Amino acid sequence: MGKFDLFNKFNIAVIVLNENREVVFQNNVFKRVFNDFENIKKFSHKLYYEVCALESNDVAVHSPIIQAVNSKEDFSAHVIYQSSSGSYFYYDINATKRGKYSIIFLTDVTSKANIENLAKENKKYKEQVNYLEEENKTLSKVKLQAQSQAMKLLLLNNVSNIIRESIDSSVILTSALGELLQMFGAFRAYYASSVNDTGFRIVESLDKSEINKIISFDSEVNAYIKKNKVSCLTCRKEYREAEPFKENVQRIVLPIYHLNRLVGIIVLSTKQKIRLNDTLEVLDGVASQLGNAIIQAELYKKNEEMVSNLTKALNELKETQLQLINSEKMASLGQLVAGVAHEINTPIASIKSNNEISKKLLARIDDKEIGDLLKEVNSIDSEAIERINGLVVSLRKFVRLDEAELQEADINKEIDLTLDLIRHETKNRIEIVKHYGKLPPIKCYPNMLNQVFMNILVNATHAIKGEGQIDIDTEFKNKSLIVKIKDNGCGIKEPEKIFFAGYTTKGAGIGTGLGLAISQKIVEKHHGKIDVTTKINKGSEFCITIPSE
Repeated sequence: MGKFDLFNKFNIAVIVLNENREVVFQNNVFKRVFNDFENIKKFSHKLYYEVCALESNDVAVHSPIIQAVNSKEDFSAHVIYQSSSGSYFYYDINATKRGKYSIIFLTDVTSKANIENLAKENKKYKEQVNYLEEENKTLSKVKLQAQSQAMKLLLLNNVSNIIRESIDSSVILTSALGELLQMFGAFRAYYASSVNDTGFRIVESLDKSEINKIISFDSEVNAYIKKNKVSCLTCRKEYREAEPFKENVQRIVLPIYHLNRLVGIIVLSTKQKIRLNDTLEVLDGVASQLGNAIIQAELYKKNEEMVSNLTKALNELKETQLQLINSEKMASLGQLVAGVAHEINTPIASIKSNNEISKKLLARIDDKEIGDLLKEVNSIDSEAIERINGLVVSLRKFVRLDEAELQEADINKEIDLTLDLIRHETKNRIEIVKHYGKLPPIKCYPNMLNQVFMNILVNATHAIKGEGQIDIDTEFKNKSLIVKIKDNGCGIKEPEKIFFAGYTTKGAGIGTGLGLAISQKIVEKHHGKIDVTTKINKGSEFCITIPSE
């Protein structure tokens, strides 16, 4: 019996690797479940984290298997496995070290994950059903109210149509006042909203000069209003603060209530004799409809404002999220570069010092042939030291996090700086063709624009399989900086999506989908725009336009 045969009794998949990442054992469950297993490298490509890591050149970051083997302690993770048929399965992976062996257990939790997803979907559907039921109840109530009101306000069909057709309280009230003015033969009509128990403010009036006036009435009229009753009295003044009429007139005060709350009043003044009993039911119906219409109009307006505010807040949140991700990324990069630069500078200073000493000692060597050879070596070392110093300076410039204010920059030099940093991507493979125009100093955030150039150039190098060419054009035209970066790579299948956060054309776990989204926000921060034109298998061209004023 082999040392690992015990795992054949397990009802979960088990695989054992030695210190060289070689598979030395697979239990029966593993063989049955992963019957297309060939080797650990291909297997690791099919097994990845449910939540993808940020973009990294370190393969171990994206491979649970490699991390499990490399981990010095027990390791666990929740992963996704894609079978040869394209189906996805969820596994809990647990790894432990036993001497020189890594024992990895894979527990199938696909059913559990599916149940959880179904539960979430079911909850969402229940919430939708409950919402629709509530909406249906509300609509049913509104329908019953509309039918009841239509019967009561048959004689005022025009007013009813106005109320039903509009959700603007100003339009409803102005039109209703016009209809009432005509029906009662009135010479004045206005609507005043309730300010307090006895005070009102004129909100809508056919006489616009009256709007926003504060008015009040005597105790008799206030008593009618409090009881939600229509008053029709003969008077010489419309309200306490008004100038008296030259003759007595009839004044109708119609209270507008909604759910026992006084919303406002409609006041009509007419010289005709009005029999209130004949029109009371009509007025009550008008008051009821107007009460509902005013509140609904106010709610609709508030809802529109809320939706607008929420949409604005959501957009701001998305932008803030991108800014935070970018700031955190650049802050981490800045700290890393500062540390690396410090670590490089110390040994380089020693090497440079030794190089200078050896240069002085070369004159003392008698053998000319050896002396010439050492001079050549010394010269090569000097160039290497200068190149390393230049690279360190370039890195520091690229992540200059202290540049939070706008400053003037030579964009051609900034692009060259970026090209220096991606030379490992282009060297001996991609030809860089520069068509630099004469540019004035551009007021900008250089470190941010460097991120834009870096994202586009790196994407271009990735789009070129094998050898290729990248053309970079710069010009200053119509008081704007124009930078065009063109490659002859594979092109982009869905160019309309590339600036959406989270969208990537790279494989799972390789691209984050944030680079171009952040680049667009950076260009917009400069009040500019970024466009792309692309053809499949022909290449892509990005055009960045930034105004100088």
